[in-house]
Amino acid sequence: MEILEAYDLTGSYRAAAELAGCDHHTVARYVKMRAAGQNPQDRRHRERAIDAFLPKIEELVVRSNGKIRADVVHKRLVAMGFTGGERTTRRTVAEAKAQYRAGQRRVYRPWITEPGLWLQWDWGWGPVIKGRQTILWCAWLAWSRFRVVIPVWDKTMPTIAACLDATLRRIGGVPAYALTDNEKTVTTDHIAGIAVRNPEIVEIARHYGMTIRTCVPADPESKGGSEATVRIAKADLVPTEVNLVADYRTFGELEAACRAFGEEVNARVHRVTKRRPVELLAEERQRLHPLPKQPFTVAFGTTRRVCWDSTISVEAVRYSVPHELIDTRVWARFHGDELLVTAVAADGTAREVARHARGQAGTPVIDAAHYPPRENKEGDRKPKATSAEEAAFLMIGPGAATWLTEAAAAGTRRVKAKMAEAVALAKLYSTAQVDRALGTAALTGRFADADLLSILDYQVKHDSDQPTRASETHSLQPGTSAWARFGTTPAPAGTDLDEDTF
Repeated sequence: MEILEAYDLTGSYRAAAELAGCDHHTVARYVKMRAAGQNPQDRRHRERAIDAFLPKIEELVVRSNGKIRADVVHKRLVAMGFTGGERTTRRTVAEAKAQYRAGQRRVYRPWITEPGLWLQWDWGWGPVIKGRQTILWCAWLAWSRFRVVIPVWDKTMPTIAACLDATLRRIGGVPAYALTDNEKTVTTDHIAGIAVRNPEIVEIARHYGMTIRTCVPADPESKGGSEATVRIAKADLVPTEVNLVADYRTFGELEAACRAFGEEVNARVHRVTKRRPVELLAEERQRLHPLPKQPFTVAFGTTRRVCWDSTISVEAVRYSVPHELIDTRVWARFHGDELLVTAVAADGTAREVARHARGQAGTPVIDAAHYPPRENKEGDRKPKATSAEEAAFLMIGPGAATWLTEAAAAGTRRVKAKMAEAVALAKLYSTAQVDRALGTAALTGRFADADLLSILDYQVKHDSDQPTRASETHSLQPGTSAWARFGTTPAPAGTDLDEDTF
């Protein structure tokens, strides 16, 4: 433009060339191009040595779907007689790839979502806990951008049903469609490009009143919302050197972290909608279908019948459940490192009735709270009168019951006679004094014939209910001081050698 401006000012090729600092032939060429209606920016293509090999380069780029490397192309061109440098080949291959991508570029149409229509879910690898790999269920409600992340150990059908049920209950309704990947739990086969659904997932979807859809095989771009949810969840929850997240010691810590992550991302303003997902979810709930009152039973795992000992068997391990459920059917499934047992009442209300840590075969996992208090257990039996004589003895007080229990355990003879003696003594002394004496006798283990009377007489005189015990400073063992002078002083004739002699 400076050249043409200089020519318009001077009207001379040479004068314009001096002003523009170029050759006058260049000024003449640009003036003629403008006069012919051509773009002065266009330049004539000069013949290059690689132009003869352009068809081959385009062929190689198309055959490789634009993935062939320039150094590979250069080796082939050299074998065909190309004498140029590798830099020229790289530049030409880059141009060919750009033209190929322009012709093959995928054109996206903006997805304008409607409230209450689409839910997407996908899986992502979670952190390793105690040497075991976890998996993250990542669900995404398309219109409100509401996210739900649930950690699990596997991707089996019961786990999918449980996660789907938990997701729908967090959302507060059921959308019309659920979009996911083509895993065997969802799609069993493809025939003529048509996905064949797994009948179990169809039953689950029919129970909740929604339709399962799958993306194009090997095409994650067709479910980009859930892919982004997986990427964001892994970036925040999986420990890496970038986020400096600490390792999880238990599965419960990971569950708490996932719930906190959901609360955080759903409460902050979304960059596209400029609103918080929780606010949009409140509006979208008005367009969601109502949840069925009774969840799909497979969401709770596999069925088990409660045996007469109030236990169920799961993977050769017996787990206890409340004794009220004996001879009924419950549902059991593993969630993390815990076994969850769920029961459904007659009105359809489901509730969790037991939760146990994963056990080992041969070792039952029992919770004492699942059983009623044991009566008449050995060591905890309480005396109960079966005759008038026994009732009269037990009416003396708790000391009498303790005496009977201890005397029976010690194998005391003539127990009934001694009980009658205690009843007679209760008429001579006060009932409280006899009961205290019986308790003392049971405590000290004195069950002989005259022991009760002796203890009673002592306690009445000394007014004490504590038994007398020998101190550590006194001993009944005879001393050995008499033998200290043995052999040193001869005893007189006719003297008895006893302790007084020495």
